[in-house]
Amino acid sequence: MKEVVILEKVYGDRSGFDKLHRKLRSLLGDLEVEWKLSATVKNWVKISLSGEDEEISANLVREEFGEVPYSLKNVEVGKIYRGRFIDLGKVGYGAYVDIGIFKPKPKDALIPLYYLKRTFGEMPVRQMIREFGWVDNLPVEVEVTNVEFGAREVELAFSEAQLEKIKDWLNDGHDKLFITGTISEKVEEALIKTGHGRDVKRMEELGLMETLLVLKKGTQAPGIIKAIGPHLRGAVFGAIKF
Repeated sequence: MKEVVILEKVYGDRSGFDKLHRKLRSLLGDLEVEWKLSATVKNWVKISLSGEDEEISANLVREEFGEVPYSLKNVEVGKIYRGRFIDLGKVGYGAYVDIGIFKPKPKDALIPLYYLKRTFGEMPVRQMIREFGWVDNLPVEVEVTNVEFGAREVELAFSEAQLEKIKDWLNDGHDKLFITGTISEKVEEALIKTGHGRDVKRMEELGLMETLLVLKKGTQAPGIIKAIGPHLRGAVFGAIKF
């Protein structure tokens, strides 16, 4: 049996498991392999593969979805990782990101306050979180800037690509919604049900259970949250408002 912990989490309404099964059928359908999905530490998804083609299937899964680093000793300074915001706003000295470190014990990495202030200006972390629409589980691409193996501390910065994306989100004049905890298909259903599909300029899948809605000019994020929120139980909303 081969096991791969992929760079996706399932939480909230857990609809991500069904979506992932569909993706795996498409990816592995012609191979001699069976798979089982489970949530592991902090909701990361583990895919267990067994059968004649388990080796090639594991490689295809890694290629398609990526794989967590597992251990602190695998984390390298200067390398780019895909992680998720976690415990946002609980501390004032930065923002924590879970990049999938399980050993020697589960450990989140920190985007420190001095970096955030240097990048986005002098404001408290909690204000940034609120104004930038950041929510727990939002996927972010980060670069490791420092690892202290003795203290088991990891410091991060946003990757250049992620930084560019954040700055675009903050400067284009369109209200935006980040929706975590449900799949994009359910978000789309809620928009259609409430008649608000026409208010969305663009929908983007940021991850298996994370969606970005870019709203049309003049459409305000709070109104859309109020309309579609009751149809998306278990989902969490973040908003950029202009």
